[in-house]
Order: sequence, then C-alpha cells, then structure tokens
Amino acid sequence: MPDLRVVGSFLLWPCLLAACIALTAIGFAAGHSFLVFNVTYLGLAVTLFFLERYLPHEPTWLENCGQIGPDLAHTLFNKGVVQGLVAFGTAVGLVEALSPQGSDLWPQHWPIAAQVALGLLVAECGLYWAHRLAHEWPLLWRFHAVHHSARRLWFFNTSRFHFVDTAVSILLSQPLLLLAGAPKEVFIWVSAITAFIGMLTHCNVAMRFGPLNYLFNTPALHRWHHSMEIEEGNKNYGENLIVFDLLFGTFYNPDRPPPCVIGIRDYMPRSFFGQLLIPFLSRRLAKRLQTADGGL
Repeated sequence: MPDLRVVGSFLLWPCLLAACIALTAIGFAAGHSFLVFNVTYLGLAVTLFFLERYLPHEPTWLENCGQIGPDLAHTLFNKGVVQGLVAFGTAVGLVEALSPQGSDLWPQHWPIAAQVALGLLVAECGLYWAHRLAHEWPLLWRFHAVHHSARRLWFFNTSRFHFVDTAVSILLSQPLLLLAGAPKEVFIWVSAITAFIGMLTHCNVAMRFGPLNYLFNTPALHRWHHSMEIEEGNKNYGENLIVFDLLFGTFYNPDRPPPCVIGIRDYMPRSFFGQLLIPFLSRRLAKRLQTADGGL
C-alpha cells in the first residue's frame, strides 16, 4: 500500500495550481475575472503561509530575516503598479485597440485551454531569455541581484524584484503575444497563471514533483537557481515552463538536496529605497552607501 504522505507530497503542488486555475475559470464564467483572481491569489498566499509552518522544506527559512518590510514594498510596487497598472493595463489596452478577439495568426478555433497553453509557451520564450540575460549581462544583473539577495525563499518574497528587472521581462515577453495575435482572454490567463506559479515556485513547503520538473518551473528547480554557486544559480531560468532550459542546456536538477544558504555575496542595502537605488550607483558610491548602512 503506498504511503499516503508520499502521495500527498506529489499531489500538493499540482492540486494547488489546479484549484487556482479552476477558481479563476469560475470568475471568467461569471464575468468577474479580476475580482476572483485577486481573491484567489490572496487565498493562495494564506494557504501557503500555513503550509510553510506545518510542512516547511527548510525550517531555517521560517526565521525573520528583517526583510518583510522591503519585500512588502516590492510586492505592492511591482504587482500593483509596474505589473498591474502599467504593464497589464497597457497590454490589454493594446489588444483591445488592435484585435480583442485575436488575429488570423492565432488558432482561435482551438479550445481555450489549448490556446492558453500556447500563450504560456510563446510568453515563456521571452521570459526565459530576459531571465538568462539578467544573469549573464552584468548591467542587467545589477537589477536582478535585488531578487537574488533574498536569504530565504518563501511565498512573501515572490515579487522581490527591481522595477527595471520586471520591465525587461515584460518587454521581452508581452510583445511576443501581441505579435502572435493572442486574444485578450489569453493575455489575462497567461498573466494569472504566471502569478500563481510564481508564488508556488518561491514557497517554502516540502513537496515532491517527479515528472513535473520536466514541464514546469517547480520550487525544487528554483531553489537551485537561488544557489550562491554560479554553476548552480545560472540554471533553471524558466518562469512557468522549463522547456527552454531543456532545449538550451540550462536545466539543472542533481540528485542531492539544494542549498539552504542562499543569496548573493555582494552588498545589498537593507531598505526598499536603497535596493531601488543601488543598481544605478557607481562602485564608489555603493561603497559609501554600504558604510552608511553599517558595513552589511
């Protein structure tokens, strides 16, 4: 007889994602997609909060690292302003102005689930290369380092990104959907699923993934991505799907536990505004800021 705890650990991640998608679909059907998405997103956050305490992957990540305030500020700024009002609003506005039902290039006769899967794949191409460039191009790494400066992974720092880093990802992914002629509904679905998977990817919950590691960007893969070792951290760039990592040789999933000590070796300010400012500073000015910040 199979161990129910083991079976449950394999089912937890896909069941959480499936529940979020099902609730969002109900919102679409009722004509309240925006409201239902936000309620579902908040519900996922609350669920992960309790799961992280009862089933933690890494118990030391439950300790307060002093970054709750900055993480909250990044979330409100990135999710609320950069992604919500600016990026999503602009993208949907353009789609409505150009072709709300999609262009002839897009397979509109497909079932909506198949269209959303295609939309995720098209957007993933841009997201993968934006993420990879953020690691391999020093200029962009200055901004992406804000995200990687986190000393622990948990649902709350899902949106710990510099706004420039977020803007680059959006500019390299959303236009691909526009060029492909995706309809408004697909844009909304891709944005919603990206938000759900993003939070699930960063959660500190003990789960198993098996074959899902070869399709989705799971927490197991993303924990390696946050390693301080460059040969481990410069891997698993996928946002939602892992297909481009498999294609371009950046997939990484060794048969050993991922590191529990994560972050970056360079200095990162403790404050939200300091984290926004430091990528624009020269090394000399950054050193002065570090001195003023207590040498941390």
